[in-house]
Amino acid sequence: MSVTQREHEPPPGSRGARESNRRLSPLRVISAAVVAVIGIGAGFVGFQWLSAGATVTAKPWFASYVDVTATPRFAFEQMGATKTPDAVLSFVVSSKSDACTPSWGAAYTVDEARSSLDLDRRIARLQQQGGSVAISFGGLLNDELAVACTNETKLEAAYSTVVDRYQVGTIDLDLEGAGLSDASAGERRAKAIASLQEQRRQEGKALAVWVTVPVAPDGMSTDATNAIAALLAAKVDIAGVNVMTMDYGTSRSAEQTMLDASEASVTAAQRQLGVLYTRAGINLGGPSLWAKIGATPMIGQNDVKDEIFTVADAKAFNAWAVSKGVGRMSMWSANRDVTCGSNYVDTNVVSDACSGVKQGEVTFASQLSTGFDGRISLGEKAVTTSEPSAAAEAPDDPATSPYAIWAPDASYLKGTKVVWHHNVYVAKWWTKGDVPDNPVLKAWETPWDFVGPVLPGETPIPQPTLPPGAYPEWSGTAIYDKAARVLFDGVPFEAKWWTQGESPEAASSAPDSSPWTPLTQDEIDAIMPSGGASASPSPSTGSGDTANQ
Repeated sequence: MSVTQREHEPPPGSRGARESNRRLSPLRVISAAVVAVIGIGAGFVGFQWLSAGATVTAKPWFASYVDVTATPRFAFEQMGATKTPDAVLSFVVSSKSDACTPSWGAAYTVDEARSSLDLDRRIARLQQQGGSVAISFGGLLNDELAVACTNETKLEAAYSTVVDRYQVGTIDLDLEGAGLSDASAGERRAKAIASLQEQRRQEGKALAVWVTVPVAPDGMSTDATNAIAALLAAKVDIAGVNVMTMDYGTSRSAEQTMLDASEASVTAAQRQLGVLYTRAGINLGGPSLWAKIGATPMIGQNDVKDEIFTVADAKAFNAWAVSKGVGRMSMWSANRDVTCGSNYVDTNVVSDACSGVKQGEVTFASQLSTGFDGRISLGEKAVTTSEPSAAAEAPDDPATSPYAIWAPDASYLKGTKVVWHHNVYVAKWWTKGDVPDNPVLKAWETPWDFVGPVLPGETPIPQPTLPPGAYPEWSGTAIYDKAARVLFDGVPFEAKWWTQGESPEAASSAPDSSPWTPLTQDEIDAIMPSGGASASPSPSTGSGDTANQ
């Protein structure tokens, strides 16, 4: 059902016309609730066998969306240690340089995300702590793969590349903009997903497919129902339909609260989904239909200025959804589930790093997840082993380590990654001689953050390093103006103000009073683009052949 829009207003349920900084696009709820009834026999999921008497066997689940490419970077890998450890990672879209090449937010190919975002390792770390992920394709700000990639064979290969790369058992198709309205793209997508799902069935692997679409209080738009109908017609086994209960605009009446509008939207979508299944020749009873419905509110301040989804709304919406038997709950986004700091002045302007409302110690995730005790379907190679012990049996091998192995006599800039005892660590500040896995009671006692395990089959990732002679060696007699750069013990430093005779050595023990500050690895990366990258670390980042101590 179409809804009249105010000029420049985002469509109801779409993730808004603007989000500060980077891709804070619409929510996308992600996959994993398997289909209500699984057929026995040749591995064919019972698409034709669903009936009004079907038994709902999958537990309802909760997982927050995580905007992978947003700045500041959100440490989703730490969610594995929380009560809501699962995440829907978003968004995979067409690359700007090749429409049939999948990318994260049109900014990183999957290989680039491995090195630049350490994405594969962070997923492994989340799984290591008991979490799991689904992958969301689409969103509002870039081209969903089926929109830009018109070659059906390459399109299926693109979806398959992502599923195989991250070994996920659940995907989410977040359909907005052209991804929702382009009928030709919808047909291509349906054929590709159906073929991929069938191929994985034949291999004995599951693939739960969730479809995320905008919604208004009176239900899903015609474009949304057409997109779902196309998937059903292609025999895609849809795990569920997730509606974005947000950004209603003029579709929400003046007397409707955000809670009222959200409940009305989900109720209308559930009725529409029943009609779509009936038209496809499949009769589902009420409980089975509710189990195939998901909801994703935008927590706190929505893109529409006068729409605010409060913590109280979240608690009430959760209780209502549980009473109905809704199959999944999500939120946009884990990145935003915190009160904005005092330096964020205008909370009416949407931030991708805070909610815009006062939460205190309460999180939206804790309010929305109650009663959703199921889990996202795991892929066949998820990391489910326990964390490795600090003293690994075999020494670290430079040939199978993505970064240089930590050395006690090497200096490391802020942002430098190292390998130690088969794990990857990143320096929080300039450091030398601090063992990465030294047990500490407080995080501030160590200069190292644990990123995740070294993954099977890894090889050294080329790192930008300064060539010899990039900067002059520091001299005690020389005069240095502000912003002058020198090398000291192989470490590049920059002058904070005019100085003479003050050694950079004091910068580590007295950083505030020292006129020198060490450069970070990010600054080295900016100075030395890809052409200056080397797989061998510079003297400041340690030796690549140091064995475990």
